[in-house]
Amino acid sequence: MHYVYVLKSHKDEELYIGCTSNLKRRVEEHNAGKSFSTKLRRPFELVYYEAYKSSIDAYARESALKKRGNARMHLKNRILSSIQ
Repeated sequence: MHYVYVLKSHKDEELYIGCTSNLKRRVEEHNAGKSFSTKLRRPFELVYYEAYKSSIDAYARESALKKRGNARMHLKNRILSSIQ
C-alpha cells in the first residue's frame, strides 16, 4: 500500500502533505527530525491519510494536493474538525 498523509505541526499549526509506502515509519522520521523539510516544525500529529494500491495514484494525489489550491481547500474542509 501507498499512503498520502497529512501531518499537523504542533509548533506552528501548519499542515504538511506527503506520500510514503510505510506510514508509521515516515511519521516517526518526521518527528525524529530526519526530514529536512519538516525538522524545524516538529512535533507532528498524523491527522489524515488515504491508502492507494498503486504508487502512481498516490503520488498523483499528493501532487494534486500540493499544487492545486482547490484540492487542498476541499481536503481541509473535509477534515476541519481534525485540524482544529
